[in-house]
Amino acid sequence: MERVASVDRKTNETNIQLSLGIDGEGFSELETGVPFLSHMLDLFAKHGQFDLTVNAKGDIEVDDHHTTEDIGICLGQALREALGDKRGIKRYGNAFVPMDEALAQVVVDLSNRPHLELRGEFPSQKVGSFDTELVHEFLWKLAIEARMNLHVIVHYGQNTHHMIEAVFKALARALDEATTIDPRVKGIPSSKGML
Repeated sequence: MERVASVDRKTNETNIQLSLGIDGEGFSELETGVPFLSHMLDLFAKHGQFDLTVNAKGDIEVDDHHTTEDIGICLGQALREALGDKRGIKRYGNAFVPMDEALAQVVVDLSNRPHLELRGEFPSQKVGSFDTELVHEFLWKLAIEARMNLHVIVHYGQNTHHMIEAVFKALARALDEATTIDPRVKGIPSSKGML
């Protein structure tokens, strides 16, 4: 079964078309209007072996908030749809990723119980023109819409770009692990019989 999904979202603030292939080759085609977010999504696709296309137009003349938030919503919806009933998946994923002086850890549970814990402080409020508070916004909306338990810990770092890059790479690797089909898993990976 091919695990792919596409989402279209159009509001007064954004117009987004996003497609995600879980079992991909790390291909990305990204037009977000938010250069730093495009860079992070490219890393996410590459390190998670996901195929990701995003065509987003948003009110970036105001700021990057709505576009970043809505891409997080769309990515979460696509992930949830592509996973279907989650039969046979590992469900949990954990990854540590260093980026020069920075170290990030991401732990996920594709539990159908959305929650975000983000521990860590970014030294700078901006990377280029990107507001670093939008990292929380993106991850929060991703966790809610994918209905996953998402814990992000930035253990240390000095360069904000490096710290955020480590987060997105760790997110990709943790999700790659959690979405992997494990032949030992029979049915839904829960004692409840459903997720």
